[in-house]
Amino acid sequence: MIWLIGVGGAFGAAARYLIGSFIGRYIDQRKEFPFATLLVNVSGSALLGVVAYLHFMEQVNEEIWLLVSVGFFSAYTTFSTFGYETVTMIEKNEWKKAIVYASASVVLSILVTFFSWRCTMYILK
Repeated sequence: MIWLIGVGGAFGAAARYLIGSFIGRYIDQRKEFPFATLLVNVSGSALLGVVAYLHFMEQVNEEIWLLVSVGFFSAYTTFSTFGYETVTMIEKNEWKKAIVYASASVVLSILVTFFSWRCTMYILK
C-alpha cells in the first residue's frame, strides 16, 4: 500500500508543480494574489469529491482509493502553501487579501467537493 501512495504522491506533486507553474506564468504574473494555489486546491477538491463518492459506493477499490486520494490528491493539493501564502499576506499587512484568500480557499474547496460528490451521485443513479 505504501508504494501505491508514494507513486500517487509523486504524480500529484508533479501535476501540482506543472499546473502551478503554468498558471503562475500566465495568470498570476504580478503575484498579487495566489491564484495558482487556489485553483490547484479547488480543482483537487472537486476531483476528490468524484473519487470519494465512487469509493463510498464501492465503485473504486481500496488500492485505487489510496493511490488517488491519499497519494495523488494529498500531494496535488497543498495546505502548507496555502498557509504560507496567507501568513505572507498578513506579514505584509494585507489583511483584506489574506481574509479573502483564506475564505475563498476553504469555502470553495468544501463547496466543490460537495457539488462534485452530488453531481457524481446524480449521474450514476
